Amino acid sequence: MAANETGTAETRTEAEWRRTLTPEQYRVLREHGTERPGTSPLNHEKRAGTFACAGCGQPLFESSTKYESGSGWPSFHAPLDGAVETQTDRSFFMTRTEVHCARCQGHLGHVFDDGPAPTGLRYCMNGAAMVFEPEE
Repeated sequence: MAANETGTAETRTEAEWRRTLTPEQYRVLREHGTERPGTSPLNHEKRAGTFACAGCGQPLFESSTKYESGSGWPSFHAPLDGAVETQTDRSFFMTRTEVHCARCQGHLGHVFDDGPAPTGLRYCMNGAAMVFEPEE
């Protein structure tokens, strides 16, 4: 089990997730859904701050790593250390690398190797899976 903000094991039931998340957040984070491209307000977020998991609050990406990929989803070239984990996704007759929150295991999106320097990676994330915390 993943640790939550207090460092204890994540023990929420699916019913608790449903009560905590909006229907769209639940569909993306818990059912590996994908939001329609171009629909997330986070796609246009330009302020300094941190993008965090909408499920558990885990900080995921600093705004300095965000860039416009033209994909229609918020894109980043690097996550915060230890914030995300990946696994092979063979759904939809293709092989991709799924990205999920290291704390609550919520589905965030996918990572591709067509991103900018310095990493060459494109973390293509669902905005519904994240919240933005502006710098104060």
